[in-house]
Amino acid sequence: MQNIDLFKEQISSASSKKIVITTHHKPDADALGSSLALASYLKKKGHQVNVITPSDYPVFLHWMKGNDEVINYEDPGQLERAEKLIAEAEIIFCLDFSCLSRLQKMEGSVRQSKAFMVNIDHHQEPEDFADFSYCSTDAAATCELMYDLMVKVGDRDLIDKDIAECLYSGIMTDTGGFRHPNTTKNVHLVTAELIDLGADNSKIARLIYDTYSVNRLKFLGFALTRRLTILPELNTAYIAISKKDLRKYQSQTGDTEGLVNYALSLDGIKVAALFTERKDGVKISFRSAEDVSVNKFAAKYFNGGGHKNASGGTSNVPLEETIERFKELIKENKQILFNQLELVDEKNQ
Repeated sequence: MQNIDLFKEQISSASSKKIVITTHHKPDADALGSSLALASYLKKKGHQVNVITPSDYPVFLHWMKGNDEVINYEDPGQLERAEKLIAEAEIIFCLDFSCLSRLQKMEGSVRQSKAFMVNIDHHQEPEDFADFSYCSTDAAATCELMYDLMVKVGDRDLIDKDIAECLYSGIMTDTGGFRHPNTTKNVHLVTAELIDLGADNSKIARLIYDTYSVNRLKFLGFALTRRLTILPELNTAYIAISKKDLRKYQSQTGDTEGLVNYALSLDGIKVAALFTERKDGVKISFRSAEDVSVNKFAAKYFNGGGHKNASGGTSNVPLEETIERFKELIKENKQILFNQLELVDEKNQ
């Protein structure tokens, strides 16, 4: 945490500033919710604000206030405008990521910017790129930190229903619907305040969790009946999705969201993984139960990281090879992984 007065000075209503807000590639509800909430808040303070995402994001998040004004950096028709806004920005907010590489194609433009950089995030091992950081790994979500920051600078009265609903969405999803161990007392206190400020918690849950396209629902059934593998002797389960599977069900961004949690929900399973084959490699989502930590496992073996019970990674080898490697590593590390000791070195590494 840095001097809060420095932040207050930068966002003061005394003079209008050109501000860009961005977040990580393939934004989730916490990333988009914190971005759109901050945008609405800063506009109320008289600033010129644009949200630029490094990519598209799930359709079930499009209901959030301000969605229609978001600029997608990967959209060729919006690229020139995005580059111009980044170059002219006086302040750039980087939300829900700890290192600029999470911006992917946007990284170069943001890194070269002369703007005052702000980082608000709850992930581990942050890169030192910001002029002002408001980060804590104790927070369940960036939206939780965003609420705390708005209150700390004395602007709770600027949080309206739309802002409250964006913030509530990020906290709800990053706590797994308030089921994960990161659901702290402060999470409940903050969400209670957001409901008091107008957030419709029932509506938000329905829009995010219960708004499926026909193809997405069929894809879910296919994944659970045909692509789920259980390794009971390793207390592990995984789902493997190929590019062919994605094409068959005309999969859209966000259609695999939450899929890995079904594997973790099985009785006796402590580690779950979702392998999704993409054109640029295999994307991996890890989940774990209780005291089992998957973030170090993801970082050591799959170029990833994240939170103790929810992490991600990537693999540049084919899907089948990635799965076999994962199974061998889980087998080698089972006792160590589950007992929170040091991970073993991979064979022939």
